[in-house]
Amino acid sequence: MREVSNNGLQRSIGRFLPAANWLPVYSMGSLQRDLLAAVIVTIMLIPQSLAYALLAGLPPEVGLYASIAPLVAYAMFGSSSTLSVGPVAVASLMSAAALGQVAAQNAADYLVAATLLATLSGLFLLLLGVLRLGFLANFLSHPVISGFITASGVLIAFSQLKHLMGIPANGDNLPAFLHSMYTGMGETNLYSLLLGGGVVLFLFWSRAGAVRLLQRLSVSESTAALLVKAAPVVGVLITILLASGLDLEARGVKLVGEIPSGLPSFGWPNFSMELVRQLWLPAVMISIIGYVESISVGKTLAAKRRQKVDMNQELIGLGTANLASGVSGGFPVTGGFSRSVVNFDAGAETQMASVFTALGIALAAMFLTPFLYYLPKATLAATIIVAVLALVDFSILRKTWRFSPSDFFAVLVTIVVTLLFGVEAGVSCGVGASVVLFLYRTSKPHIAEVGLVEGTEHFRNIKRHKVVTVPQVLAIRVDESLMFSNAAFLEERIYADVAANADIRHVILICSAVNEIDWSALETLESINIQLAETGVCLHLSEVKGPVMDNLERCGFLREISGKVFFTQFQAFNELRENTEGCSR
Repeated sequence: MREVSNNGLQRSIGRFLPAANWLPVYSMGSLQRDLLAAVIVTIMLIPQSLAYALLAGLPPEVGLYASIAPLVAYAMFGSSSTLSVGPVAVASLMSAAALGQVAAQNAADYLVAATLLATLSGLFLLLLGVLRLGFLANFLSHPVISGFITASGVLIAFSQLKHLMGIPANGDNLPAFLHSMYTGMGETNLYSLLLGGGVVLFLFWSRAGAVRLLQRLSVSESTAALLVKAAPVVGVLITILLASGLDLEARGVKLVGEIPSGLPSFGWPNFSMELVRQLWLPAVMISIIGYVESISVGKTLAAKRRQKVDMNQELIGLGTANLASGVSGGFPVTGGFSRSVVNFDAGAETQMASVFTALGIALAAMFLTPFLYYLPKATLAATIIVAVLALVDFSILRKTWRFSPSDFFAVLVTIVVTLLFGVEAGVSCGVGASVVLFLYRTSKPHIAEVGLVEGTEHFRNIKRHKVVTVPQVLAIRVDESLMFSNAAFLEERIYADVAANADIRHVILICSAVNEIDWSALETLESINIQLAETGVCLHLSEVKGPVMDNLERCGFLREISGKVFFTQFQAFNELRENTEGCSR
């Protein structure tokens, strides 16, 4: 009895704290695999953390801080066994856009705003998680999100060209970047361009050429693919040696410079309510995009191992990770695609791999920062450019054009707005486009007049199949739940069909695809029932689902309907095909 009680308690704790499910059964085999994965991800994450801090306009050490406490927090509260959180490209760009508008030129104010942005993002995600609103992510169109990420990748790449060229440039949209780079092109530093361009070429080559080279050296394909992920570290080490040995700083190459050693200090950011007012909306936008990106990666990796990701728990996991980043001097974080895939491919079995990765980053922050003084900013820019170009996928335009013109236009508008007006306008447009697309589709559901396929009990669209119909029966199937957005469309369709055929005496509404009827749609059905009855036409329902039937019965509609409710459409058609009387006028 006590064992059953303990198991129930453990399950209850596990729902809130997923780490309680895997920690008690953690094995030595899992420890070895998680350690190996952590070493590989740590090597990959060090240059990434520095680069994304640079992208966000923050000191490089802030990137390291955002890769320590958040990883541990997510390990405790996240539901994915392999998702790796930390700074990511899109969230860093959105952070830069938000901070650039509200923070003063004073570096201390900028840092306070960055930590507050992470804190607000964490609180918002936690609120959604506690209220179990993870389903809201389903309302964001994936093609629209892909379009936004593609445009953001282009903006990120252009924003880093100034570091690659060693010129002063700024802007938060594509025209501004292009104009700024054009005016500053005369100040291009040749050494910086050669250094950064060389790293870009090396990183692109390493994706294919290095794998083939390692395979010739008898390294397995899977191991070679993992080793190649460490290519940015090779670029970092080589350029550090070149910068220090050739004294490139004296030749105008901008270096990372001195990075404070040690761990971050913990504490709530010292902020004002005015700063909160300015940052809460950007924090919400960053949270939404970050959550959608994270949940997509988490689900993809979980499916490969037949595991499950809890959408609501992910909100809590990402919320605590951002809170941890905010109180430890970091900036907004989320699940990273490339890191998570590397973590997965390296054999990580549990979130203990993230804990070990956080430990590795902490050690790097304590002991390796003096060696990073001579790291050229052009190297970090090259790392960002190569990483984000993998996010750019303009083929989404071709794919959506072929499949759905409405999706195509939503994606196109999102991409154009993001490129021309910046990420904040782009994400707002993306969210708006997703909502408009959803409402548009629900407002005009597919409605088909159907007939009986001869020799069967099946009914199909009269425009697509050779079917049997009778003049006095109009059988229509609506392939959507009935709600305020589409009730009028259904009403107009029924009235138009009845007006076009004076022989109709029975209208059968086939509800096989109707999962819900809201109050607005119910009032429309009541109106349709009355209007048809006044013209001598009966309204019937068929194949109504149980929950919908319960609601119709509870509100009294079934007692008022002029016709009948049939269990199957075949039964309705057989009974009414000979009935030419309809309703009494």
